[in-house]
Amino acid sequence: MLVKDLGEAIKNRRKELDVTQPHLAELAQISINTLYKLEKGRGNPSLEVIHKLSEVLGMECIFQVKKKP
Repeated sequence: MLVKDLGEAIKNRRKELDVTQPHLAELAQISINTLYKLEKGRGNPSLEVIHKLSEVLGMECIFQVKKKP
């Protein structure tokens, strides 16, 4: 998943829950600038930031080993 796709998924979920960017940033304890960049598909979010956002938004990130074709 690319950062752009991740940002879009976070933005869509935030809007589903009717949460503003400033409120989400506060709940996840991240900067508003970090959230803004992520939703725009920019930046390089840490796993910690992704984890905090997914916890607040009720989302889940799954990392798995790819199967050989």
